[in-house]
Amino acid sequence: MDTLTCITNRRSIRTFQEKPVPQDLLREIIATACWSPSYKNSQPWQVLVVSGEKKEGLSQMMVELLDNDTPPEPDLPAPTSWPEAEQARIDYLMAKRKELTGMDLTDPAVIARAKKANFCFYGAPHAIYLYQDSSLSQWSLFDLGLFAQALMLTAHAKELGTVPQGFVTDYSQAIKKYLDIPEHNRLVLGLSVGYPDMTAPANSYRTERSPVDEIASFVE
Repeated sequence: MDTLTCITNRRSIRTFQEKPVPQDLLREIIATACWSPSYKNSQPWQVLVVSGEKKEGLSQMMVELLDNDTPPEPDLPAPTSWPEAEQARIDYLMAKRKELTGMDLTDPAVIARAKKANFCFYGAPHAIYLYQDSSLSQWSLFDLGLFAQALMLTAHAKELGTVPQGFVTDYSQAIKKYLDIPEHNRLVLGLSVGYPDMTAPANSYRTERSPVDEIASFVE
């Protein structure tokens, strides 16, 4: 797959086949993403791939925490407000998803079901957690974002599906303890990884993108 096609055709996948991904292929994807640029080549990323019984136990733990009304404590707090332009895009997405699925993602009950689907990694055979030392500056979050993008694009080029997930870091302390991630690290992002089920309605919708003239200026 050429680079431009890979970038423009990638989408977030929310239904997966049960078939596991060979570990050699997962290693190849991670190795490729390691070529992402970083400040002074600091490479401020750590990767943990979770599969099998360990992943199932992790999902069960997160669902139980949610059912027990345990307050989320992510290492990176979720946004509480957005500027007008960004909020308009979010509102459009929520309305479009309601139109396509019939689910109102502002309804607390629907939000709870959506979180549980996240916590079960949408049925993917593998979960990937990205984390880094919490003493690193905010700049290193940018570097980890570059790594995550490279990871997702490489997976797509290898005919795998991914979806980046913030919800699966909601209970960061419990997750780090369960996965033996040292407490001094910050849990930044989770991803579901596997072979996509492209027959599923959840994978048929692609989000829109703003036109260039809306986001870019040219000065001479």
